[in-house]
Amino acid sequence: MPFTVRAPTTDESALPGEPPERMAERLAAAKAASITADDAIVIGSDQTASLGGQLLRKPGRHDVALAQLEAAQGKTVVFHTGVYVLDTASGQAWSHLDRTEVRFARREREELARYLEIEQPLDCVGSFKAEGLGVVLFDSIESRDPTALIGLPLIWLAAALKRAGLDPLAHASPPRAP
Repeated sequence: MPFTVRAPTTDESALPGEPPERMAERLAAAKAASITADDAIVIGSDQTASLGGQLLRKPGRHDVALAQLEAAQGKTVVFHTGVYVLDTASGQAWSHLDRTEVRFARREREELARYLEIEQPLDCVGSFKAEGLGVVLFDSIESRDPTALIGLPLIWLAAALKRAGLDPLAHASPPRAP
């Protein structure tokens, strides 16, 4: 489907005492609401991660990413991905929260450091890219929608777009023969 990407103007700070799942829901809605558009379907999404109830952030630096990965060894990190779809013409909105549990394997510090050097996931919550080599860090992933871990639950989104009057298949064209 044709679309335009616009950067939201949203403060992504956690509110005092805010649980990670509520933060993901709130920020997804705030991101969608921050986009000014007439007669459009706006999609906002946000993801949080927590380890033992502590919020994990985008590491930004190698040492912070390494510390996050070391702390997750043999443990489960819970990801909450919030999505908010807003029909600006009607004001109607749909929201969803996906929960994904990632069980980390035990890896040596050198392996973790090598992974970080290869993929540089410093802008990723949890310090990995599940769509890349990050999968070697896991024992398992449990989720209703595997695309949620990458940041946008596409199974739910496709159904929400259909409810909003858009059919993703109507805009798809078959591949051309070589």
